Amino acid sequence: MKKIIVLSLLVAGCQVIDAGEVGVVATFGDVSQSTLPPGLHLIAPWKNVEVYSTQIGEYTMSAVTQEGEQKRDDSLRVLSADGLEVQMDATVIYRVDPLKAVSIYRELGNLAAVKAKVIRPVSRTRIRDAAVSYPAVDLYGSKRETFKKSVFEAISKDFQARGLILEQLLIRDMKLPESVKHSIEDKIAAEQASQKMQYVIEKAKQEAEQKRIEAQGIADAQKILDSGLTERVLKYEQLKMQSHLANSPNAKVIVIPQGQQMILSH
Repeated sequence: MKKIIVLSLLVAGCQVIDAGEVGVVATFGDVSQSTLPPGLHLIAPWKNVEVYSTQIGEYTMSAVTQEGEQKRDDSLRVLSADGLEVQMDATVIYRVDPLKAVSIYRELGNLAAVKAKVIRPVSRTRIRDAAVSYPAVDLYGSKRETFKKSVFEAISKDFQARGLILEQLLIRDMKLPESVKHSIEDKIAAEQASQKMQYVIEKAKQEAEQKRIEAQGIADAQKILDSGLTERVLKYEQLKMQSHLANSPNAKVIVIPQGQQMILSH
């Protein structure tokens, strides 16, 4: 009977810490100075072990009811620099710093408390604070990456102070007011039209330049030809033509005194 009781106590006092986890031991409010590494540990029944995953986790705030951490519309509604409301979804990808697990337990509690006290409020606050510096059009377009980078740096700094490591920040499904959407569409259409016109102008310039080069080539060739038609060349060509006519079986040879013109008639 004693063996059974002892065995039961041993089994009840066993604590398994899986790979990618650390444990924090607390005894009646007194928290240990170090964490339990992965493996099997014998823990007295009156001690409590809080296990933290040090693997990558995520916290999603989305308008889709079943997608986020909160099973409701949990998207962010932020005000832009021009006073417009922009709706967006965000996902915070993070992990617990295993070296800070003891301080996390002392200051915040378990992982659910960490999400409620740090991850959610810090992320939403920093996103709102950063958005107010950008016009709505820029948030959706050219300044989106700059906006996301500034938010990432702010959240990362706050997380580090609480023992968390920010791995990545995803800003997605950004929804703008209809008036802003139409403004962006008109701007894109105008840019495309401008690019098309620029292409037509450049093509016309290239064609004009090609024609100019061709005309210059013809003019240069004619200039060379004109400069080569000397009296001797013309006389030589005349003799060649007369020789060709003389050798033709259908031609009659007529000797014309030098200096007179030769007239051929059919």
